Amino acid sequence: MPFVAILGANGLIGNALAVDLKRRGVEIRGYARKFAWSQREALGGAAMEVSLLSLPEDGLAKLLHGADVVINTIGILQGSESREVHCEFVSRLAGVCAVAPEKLLLHVSIPGQEQDDRTRYSRTKRDGEHAVAASGAPYVILRPGFVIASAAYGGSALIRALAVLPLDLPERERQSPFVATAIGDLGETAARIIARWRSGEKTWRKTWDVMEEKPGNAASVVAAFRLHLGGPKPLLALPGWMLSLGAATGDLAAWLGWKPPIRSTAIREMRRGVRGDPQAWINDTGIRPLSAQAAIAATPATIQEKWFARLYLLKALALATLVIFWCASGIIALSTAFVAARQILLDHGFSFDLAEGVTIGSSLMDICVGLLIAFRRTSRIGLVAGIFVSLGYMAGAAIITPDLWSEPLGALVKTAPAIVLMLFCLAMCDDR
Repeated sequence: MPFVAILGANGLIGNALAVDLKRRGVEIRGYARKFAWSQREALGGAAMEVSLLSLPEDGLAKLLHGADVVINTIGILQGSESREVHCEFVSRLAGVCAVAPEKLLLHVSIPGQEQDDRTRYSRTKRDGEHAVAASGAPYVILRPGFVIASAAYGGSALIRALAVLPLDLPERERQSPFVATAIGDLGETAARIIARWRSGEKTWRKTWDVMEEKPGNAASVVAAFRLHLGGPKPLLALPGWMLSLGAATGDLAAWLGWKPPIRSTAIREMRRGVRGDPQAWINDTGIRPLSAQAAIAATPATIQEKWFARLYLLKALALATLVIFWCASGIIALSTAFVAARQILLDHGFSFDLAEGVTIGSSLMDICVGLLIAFRRTSRIGLVAGIFVSLGYMAGAAIITPDLWSEPLGALVKTAPAIVLMLFCLAMCDDR
């Protein structure tokens, strides 16, 4: 029995399509480098973990053998791998579909006109479209706008976070065209294409803008989420320089392995705006798209949604605070406070060499904890290590230097809130 292959089935769009099609009774297989536990639970045996980008064309052909529809949702916003992901991989994938006449390629791209493409992200995505069109494979290219779904990731999470703050976007970004797409409309589109392909309609060469009919702007989408989540009225608009500074900070965080929603590419794409003409898609499928307001109204507005929106930006602040706390603690103890720190141990019976060694070792350990937390790949390890190191300091002080517990500034007492903050960050480590 043929199946539908969904590439990038752990992403916002890919996972939503996989769950939606499975619910409709379509036989699917979802492929991704790694799935979250909840995603594996939702997809069951259909979740296949594989490093897709490293597969040559014959490896892709073997993997996709038996699939009659291939849905590609893989994409990255920023990074040196943009061309590899959006062009080279897509070209190999289209080549596989071209030599197998019973394979339809459903490729998810970006909206907008080619002459407006200014970033590496948009240019490589457009080159990927050209590769699909030139391959000879039957295809449908879907160009969704700002996707609104019950799940939140990246830009959709940032919009929710803004909606519960008394802040607004800068004027330039607020007025950018911002056309939304309900995730349900994408699922319905995919389901109808699959049904028509399997009923014998084999001559597909379509490119559709899949989005609401009436264009809005970024301000209207934030306002709709604000109303939906019960957020406060905006008291002031962020200055443009602050958004640029946030983008630079986001680029640094990306270098450390994180995937922040505010990056230079995201800001440039927001300033360009999201626009398109959905009329061809509406005429060909008969689907009447939901407006942004209707799509937002269809998403949950439960207390957990409000907690997520309120905590989303606080997570980044908490992690940055811990990195600075641990690194600064170690650096200060190794430099300006070294003699004082060593003297505390000398006053409690340590030999000079042992006091110096313990001071240097504990300081370097603090710096290592901070660096582990800073990098996404090791952040969880760093947080756990920080908790145990803090508990070790507290226990050691209780045995060796119990008088420090009554020290006027309460240095040891303040360790307990730091442990709580690390537990808070551990609880929010997952992005999906």
